[in-house]
Amino acid sequence: MTTATARPQPTRRRPEWLVPAGLIALSLVPIVAGSARLTQLTTGATVTAENARFFDSPIPVVAHIIGSSVFLVLGALQFSPSLRRRRWHRIAGRVVAPAGLVSALSALWMTLFYDMPAAVTGPGLAAVRVVLGTAMASAIVVAFVAIRRGDVRTHSAWMTRAYAIGMGAGTQVLVFMPYTLVIGTPAPFTHTLLMTAGWVINLVIAEVVIRRRARAGRSRRGAPMAATGARLS
Repeated sequence: MTTATARPQPTRRRPEWLVPAGLIALSLVPIVAGSARLTQLTTGATVTAENARFFDSPIPVVAHIIGSSVFLVLGALQFSPSLRRRRWHRIAGRVVAPAGLVSALSALWMTLFYDMPAAVTGPGLAAVRVVLGTAMASAIVVAFVAIRRGDVRTHSAWMTRAYAIGMGAGTQVLVFMPYTLVIGTPAPFTHTLLMTAGWVINLVIAEVVIRRRARAGRSRRGAPMAATGARLS
């Protein structure tokens, strides 16, 4: 005996390019800032107290700008479902992961060895950067090990976390902008809080995305079983 079931109504999906486009748009902020820094270094701009560290040791900042730009742009495209189902995803991943490591490790080097002016730091911010830089590099390594053993879900989750940390500079602009417009230049401790908030926001969003993917995966695995049961009833 078969039971008639109502045919599910098709759900209207949002265009899949919205997420990659939004991430690329957000990443333009640090990319443009990095491009301006590279222009300063290559054209011999005036050395000031704020940029002297870059002229004294340019290799880490150049590596960070290039690595971060590649990681953010190509990484954003990895969020496209159609590209994830194609060979392009695997090929791009071989560039994204090393670029992310360069971004994270160069950020750690600059945090530990650059003489940071007070205008770009605050109490405890160096420690936050060390923790998150280490976490980002570790997440990429865990993701790489996972995909080598065929664990796609773990790979995807940890690369999403790494990308969330790498995108911190873009979100921090959105955090700082309203505060600066309404209140003014933040005090050193507030500067640290606002910087940290940018990373925290990204990591919270990343965890939401990871859990939604896991639920969607369980739903897809359960659908064939439910359909089989309906045919046998």
